[in-house]
Amino acid sequence: MDVKNYLNFDGRTEEALEFYQTAIGAKVDTLMRFSEIPEPSTPGCIPAGCENKVMHASFKVGETTLMASDCHCTGKPTFQGISLALSPANEAEADKLFNALSSGGQVQMPLAKTFFSPRFGVVVDRFGISWMVVVPHPNMK
Repeated sequence: MDVKNYLNFDGRTEEALEFYQTAIGAKVDTLMRFSEIPEPSTPGCIPAGCENKVMHASFKVGETTLMASDCHCTGKPTFQGISLALSPANEAEADKLFNALSSGGQVQMPLAKTFFSPRFGVVVDRFGISWMVVVPHPNMK
């Protein structure tokens, strides 16, 4: 069995994907719009005015596959109780990723040395996703 993260950007998926491609090197594998549904859908399945919004997307950050959708297309995504964690190989890469994710976002905990990592910080990006950036400690796995 495999568990995947499925993010609902509520009308902002395309914008989020463009941001993640630039900020953290995400690679989009699949993008399907509501208008591309192959068969006539159930009435009410496509939110009015959202035909060109993203019904489903799949993208990779490093080796991890994430999925996303615009779902109800209200433009107000909410992400609560979750964080995505990035494990860059070194402090310089951590700084680069953290700074990129911070653009338009809010730093919750600045990058700093901790007992478990030479570089750890938390930022909520402009879409409301909480990211933990943590460089693995050489003595911890």
